[in-house]
Amino acid sequence: MYSVEFVLDYVQLRFDGDEIKGGPVVLNSYVWPRVDDGVRSWREADLGYADALRGLIPATVRSTAESTKTGLRLEFDRRAIVIQPAIEEVYVEIAVLQGFDDGSWTVWHPGEGCFGDLGRDE
Repeated sequence: MYSVEFVLDYVQLRFDGDEIKGGPVVLNSYVWPRVDDGVRSWREADLGYADALRGLIPATVRSTAESTKTGLRLEFDRRAIVIQPAIEEVYVEIAVLQGFDDGSWTVWHPGEGCFGDLGRDE
């Protein structure tokens, strides 16, 4: 990851890698992701949140995981970004990933995929 951009009411994460036809890989998170380091977590309202996100630059994504109840998780060397909102934090989309070679993109919505449990009373 080489860039964290705060855009009005969402955050944009930019990743480099192999030369890509459509430009950089970009993850727009329309809910504020949590930053975890194994000892503590930072949320958008926490003092130091922006520094915790910026502290990931530069960083290499070591792994990603998606599952219900835990959402989307990007593991870096020392920290992780976790996107797992409460339903009241979601307006339409949770996140969008774009920049694939073929021009395709991925969108996460509540009630679908790893966010399939959002909005359900369990």
